[in-house]
Parts: sequence; structure tokens; C-alpha cells
Amino acid sequence: MPQRRFSAPSKSLLSCFSYAVGHGKEGVCLLVRLGPYRILLDCGLPDIADLQTDGTSPADVVICSHAHGDHVRGLYALHQTFPTLPIYASEVTAQLLPLHWPDRQINADFCQPLPWRSSLPLFENLSLELIPAGHLPGASLILLTYQLPNRTYKVLYTGDFSLSNLQLVEGLSLENLRGLAPDVLILESSYGTRRHPHRRQQEKRLMEQINEALQRGRNVLLPVPPLGLGQEILKLLRSHHQFTGQDLDIWVGGSLQQACDRYLELLPQFPLAVQNFAKHQPLFWDERVCPRLRPLTFKQEQTATDKPYIVLTDQWETFWQSEDWQRGVWTVLLPEFPTEESLPDFNNLAAQPSPRVAIETYLLAEHSDGRNTTQFIHNVRPQHIVFVHGSAPDIVDLTALEELQNRYQLHSPSAGVLVDLPIGDRFLQPPSPTPTVYEGEVNELDSSSGELAPSITITLSDRLTEDPRWQTFANTGLIEGRWQGEELVLRGISQRELLKQHQESKRQEDLDCCSNCRYYRHQRCWNTVSPLAGFRVTPEGYCPVYESWESV
Repeated sequence: MPQRRFSAPSKSLLSCFSYAVGHGKEGVCLLVRLGPYRILLDCGLPDIADLQTDGTSPADVVICSHAHGDHVRGLYALHQTFPTLPIYASEVTAQLLPLHWPDRQINADFCQPLPWRSSLPLFENLSLELIPAGHLPGASLILLTYQLPNRTYKVLYTGDFSLSNLQLVEGLSLENLRGLAPDVLILESSYGTRRHPHRRQQEKRLMEQINEALQRGRNVLLPVPPLGLGQEILKLLRSHHQFTGQDLDIWVGGSLQQACDRYLELLPQFPLAVQNFAKHQPLFWDERVCPRLRPLTFKQEQTATDKPYIVLTDQWETFWQSEDWQRGVWTVLLPEFPTEESLPDFNNLAAQPSPRVAIETYLLAEHSDGRNTTQFIHNVRPQHIVFVHGSAPDIVDLTALEELQNRYQLHSPSAGVLVDLPIGDRFLQPPSPTPTVYEGEVNELDSSSGELAPSITITLSDRLTEDPRWQTFANTGLIEGRWQGEELVLRGISQRELLKQHQESKRQEDLDCCSNCRYYRHQRCWNTVSPLAGFRVTPEGYCPVYESWESV
């Protein structure tokens, strides 16, 4: 891969060069120039070669938004190469960072911790302020203020953020950000324009999925990254009414154990509700209060039990080879929107004999959805928006929104691109990506001889296959269509969904239940006369207006 370096001259006082923008596995690493100063925002590069092309420091200062791997992966290597380059982060982030390099002796001066909402002068006329961002303990918005005699310039970088309150971190508060009006907002766009149910509904549904699997006598495996999602689920299991006091064992494996220990050390900096919970029972390790929470060391005698149990681990490949995995009957719960760190090898799971292994997905969003993202933008009211940290199609969807195009100057750079950010009263909107439209034909086939059943063929341009979403859509070769007003919407059926449908049909193919009802699709009831219409229902459920497919 060719090396990239911020060498092109900038035409304006403000500019942003992207070493990596979070597409796929490249991580996030951005270089902002404010007048003469160069500020590196995060360093999630797998290889920092692009930052050391001529042996001189690539920036004057580095600021880390939070401790997830895709934002800090190259930070230690950068520190080793340029040990005098200052690195700043919040106090909690500074204490979480060493978890990424457990075999290294991290010096105390590796990262300088900063308190919340305190303005730190970086240079004579450039200051830094960190604002709690939600998403992960210690995650911060980064506000840079550049003061000149005739004008003040502001750049706001969100890192990863969430407006929703999570189990272990409060959501980003908009109260103190309204009308901030930064000149530039560098914004994460992980979920594009997607809309999600309320966070508490997501949590309730996940607890129902886990409980349903346990009630069927199945063990539950949750592959999770070491930081963030795993601790959120553990806190949920310890406090949710469906599991409180239940005679249940929860085992925690891999680096997730060390991360939980570090969370306990940081407990005084957690929300008051979490601290109050920990006063009455341990937040994590507990063999006295049910459900019991214990570290897993892959010894057979630890998990051998007649009762189903739950395992959370970031080292899922090791666990798949353990005796516990080989012996048990399992439900594996995978995130609906997996990150690079939380995505296990699905092929290994799919190869397991059915019905010993059932695979399901769940939604527990760690970022703001499209609705909250646009709400954040309208409250902050920037002039320029630079979209990063999301798939290219999702970012295209955001930049195509009229409500944003008419008010803000939108940019969606790829890696290696320099974006000039001229500040002024004149509104110059860069051309936005145009959503691709695929024209085609529809043909109705009706065999008069009766040898072939009537069918419809839809022919579209083969340019569809150039979109990265095509592989997911066409994974099994099976699709499903539904009307949405006057439009026909097509969706691909994934391997996970197909496998789950097969497992469910084998369990209850002769029963009058929701899974065999003609109105049951995507785990929801679509019978308009049913009291459950539009709601998620369990496959084993039943209601008085049940209709089998044979009645069609």
C-alpha cells in the first residue's frame, strides 16, 4: 500500500487529512491543521508506516477520544517511535489504554490524563477541552479552540458517541452543546440513517433471547470484545428482573476478565446509579448472590453442570476448542452490527452439527442511530461536517439527506484525502454523492401448457455487484419481497436466518404456533387482526387468530 503523508499545501487556515476514516478494518486516524498546529485525532492504524515517512513527528500533539481498538491500535507504536510526542485522553481512557498491550510495560508518561470540561492550553493560542461522549466509560468529544485577534475558530470531533444512557455510562448531554456552532464538526456515522428502538427495548429483547435459550435447556455463548459491550451485558444480567436471584452461572473468559477488573478500579468515576448498585452487591465477580459471576479458565470441572449456563468471552476461537463447547448444546448470540473486534468466524460456527448449535443475532447499539445523529447536528449547528467511521454506503445515505445538504457543508473523505475547510459567510456546498439507481425490467411468465408455474423475473444491471452490500444481500441466493406503499422492497436472507428457520421448523413443524403461522416473519406477527400485530413474538407462541400455511 502506498504511504500517505500530509504534504499537500492547504488552501485554508483549517483542513483535515485522513490517514484512516474507519471504513472496514482500517481504523480511525485524522490529522487536523489549525493555523500552524497539527493535531492527530486518534491512532487506530494497524501499521503506522504512513506516520513515519521522513522520520519527523507527524503532529504536534495526539488526542485519543476513547479506548476502543479501532481508535488506539497504533498508539503505542507511535509513542515508541516518537516518545516526546504528547498524548492526551480523559482520565478513564488513560487507565483503560494499557489493556491493549498487556505484555508491555507502559510508562506513566505514555498518556497524560485530563479532567472533564476543563480547558487546557496546548499552545499559546490553541486550547483543548474534553466532553463526556457516552458510548464507553471515558469516551470524549474533543473540542479545539484556536484564538486569533480578529476571530475564534472551533473544531469538534465526536470520536464515538451515544445520546442514549447505557448500563455503565451516561449518554452524551446536549444541554451544554446547544448553539456551540463549531466551524468544523468531525462526526462518526456508524449507523448511517438507520433508526433503532429505544435502548431499554433493545436490552429487554436481548434478555428475552437469553432467557428463552436457557428455558430450552441450551447454554448461551456471547462473543464480545474485551471493552464495552461485554461489561454492558454482564451488568444487565446482574440487574435485570428476569435474572435477579436466578440459580444461574455466568462465566467470563479471555481478556474480558482483566477489563472487568480494571472497571472495578475505576468504579468511583462511574455514574452514581452504578456506584449505588455496587454498594449492595459486587458489580462483577460474585459467587454468593445469584446469578453467580465467575472467571472462566477452560477447565472442565468449572462449567460442568446439569443446568444451562452463560459464557462471555473475547477469545471465542479458544472456547470453541474447549471440552465445554464440544459437550454442550448451545445458542450463540452475535451482534446485529458487529465491529471488527466483536465478529467471530461465522464459518466455524456454521460447520457445527445442527441442532447442537443455534445462531441468533441481537441489537445492543453502542452508537447513536440516524435520528439521534441528525438531532446532535441540529443542536450543535456547525458550518462544515466531515463524516467518518461508517461504511461508505451508510455515509452516502447521510450526506444525501436534504435537511443536512440545505444547512451545512458536507464532506465524506476516504483515506489519504486532504479536505480544505474554508470558513466564511458564503455557503459553498461540495457536491454530494448521488445515490445509485439501478434500472431494470419486470417480466411475468405464464405457461399456458401448465408445465411451469407462473412466475415473475426482475432483471437489474450487473453494476449491483460492485456495491459492498451485494455480498450480504446475495449470500444465500434467496430473497424476500414485501410491499412498502407503492414500492416493492427486496431483502436477502442470510445464512444465520436460514439456519435459524431450519432449526425452528425441525423443533415445531407439527405444532400450531407462531413459527408455522402464515403471518410470522422476521420474529414478528404481521396479522392485522391479532393483538400481537407488529410486535416481536416467540416462535412457540400462539394466539386465537393463528392461520397455518395450509389454509392459504
